[in-house]
Amino acid sequence: MTDWPILSTVTFLPLVGAILILLIRGDDAIAKRNIRNVALWTTTVTFIVSLFIWARFDPSDPGFQMVEKAAWFGPFTYHMGVDGISMLFVILTTFLMPPCILASWESIDSRVKEYMIAFLVLETLMIGVFTALDLVLFYVFFEGGLIPMFLIIGVWGGKRRVYASYKFFLYTLLGSVLMLIAMMAMYWHAGTTDIPTLLARSDFSADMQFWLWLAFFASFAVKLPMWPVHTWLPDAHVEAPTAGSVILAGILLKMGGYGFLRFSLPMFPLASHDLAPFVFALSVIAIIYTSLVALMQEDVKKLIAYSSVAHMGFVTMGIFTMTAQGVQGGIFQMLSHGIVSGALFLCVGIIYDRMRTREIAAYGGLVNRMPIYAFTFMIFTLANVGLPGTSGFVGEFLTLVAAFKVNTWVAFLATTGVVLSAGYALWLYRRVVFGAITKESLKPILDMNRREIAIMMPLVALTILFGIYPAPILDATATSVDHLITRYNAALEAAGAVKLAGF
Repeated sequence: MTDWPILSTVTFLPLVGAILILLIRGDDAIAKRNIRNVALWTTTVTFIVSLFIWARFDPSDPGFQMVEKAAWFGPFTYHMGVDGISMLFVILTTFLMPPCILASWESIDSRVKEYMIAFLVLETLMIGVFTALDLVLFYVFFEGGLIPMFLIIGVWGGKRRVYASYKFFLYTLLGSVLMLIAMMAMYWHAGTTDIPTLLARSDFSADMQFWLWLAFFASFAVKLPMWPVHTWLPDAHVEAPTAGSVILAGILLKMGGYGFLRFSLPMFPLASHDLAPFVFALSVIAIIYTSLVALMQEDVKKLIAYSSVAHMGFVTMGIFTMTAQGVQGGIFQMLSHGIVSGALFLCVGIIYDRMRTREIAAYGGLVNRMPIYAFTFMIFTLANVGLPGTSGFVGEFLTLVAAFKVNTWVAFLATTGVVLSAGYALWLYRRVVFGAITKESLKPILDMNRREIAIMMPLVALTILFGIYPAPILDATATSVDHLITRYNAALEAAGAVKLAGF
């Protein structure tokens, strides 16, 4: 078992399923059923295999574990590994894929083969982002994910799907081009693209760190997304099919936060320290502004999309406090948001499949016909607000406490976002669920079926479990986060000593 290349297995297993689907002939009902079954079993087996990562992971070791390394070409290497920061994102990715396949079981009936292949290829590319330990390998996975998501939105999306898919592609590609230039500069300076080697050296000058930080920031800020480069996200969410929205909110947004933790803080500590007030300002604006915009939305998906931008503001705020509490809070918030926001988009998909509309005004009184749905939607709405006892509370609380220790004004302004989130989330829930059914079109609507219950119950369980007992996540990340913060502080102290000696 110790020689088993588990990370390569988890990363490329979805491609095996994609190849099997490619071999299935025909476009009749039997062929479509077989395609769906192969996709479901592939993602389920991938998730089960990924649990071995957690089983083999040693939380007391801050370094990279289960490392796989082989010569690639020239100075570049095929280098894979996980630490306490990246491991949980691999688990989150594999966990969310089977619900996405099940959510597409009936709603996607055209080009089913291409749709399932796109999702399986996307899964490989997303896992690769969190396991890659070489700059070139990371960039290939990071940028490669744009292609299947571009197709998922552009082919199976809504009426404005072409516009939304191109906007998503161009926004994210532009930022990533700057990151590629920065990676080339790092290679020319250090003579290597190996991420652990670059982390160990971290000998970039202060001026070089500044420009490298900005180049990486351009990519990660768009991917997260941060204000004001967030405008692609609401359009992409509204036009994407339900499963596409789940992956966008659950995984793709997290790549930006992960990038800050993997590159910006440890490799460019001086620039991260100097530009932290800039990030705080953008985070606070995102939290307040997008929450106010969410209050004005008439489309359920758009409201949840804007709330995602606000919640990611807490992530960046927590990360750039450069404290163990803030960084752990940011990681926890990303993992919780992946579950909760993904579940909210699944809830929207359930009623959209029945009514073919996402307009808030088209609903009302669903509790009378859909009590199970009303209960499920309530759990995720309260988690989105950050109610104690749900996973949404833990991450927000940790980031706010950390921000309060660093800058009280930042914490105070960010806290207003908690109030605003309660406003738009509870307003949405009241409009959709409570009251009497007055619209004739809603009277025959049916409650969640067994497939939909099977999708939602694991998400409900994790939302409550991690709200009451967050230790599994916090314990898994603690040592790696402490190591990151220790090295960050050491770099600042060394720079201060150099300045003092020069003076």
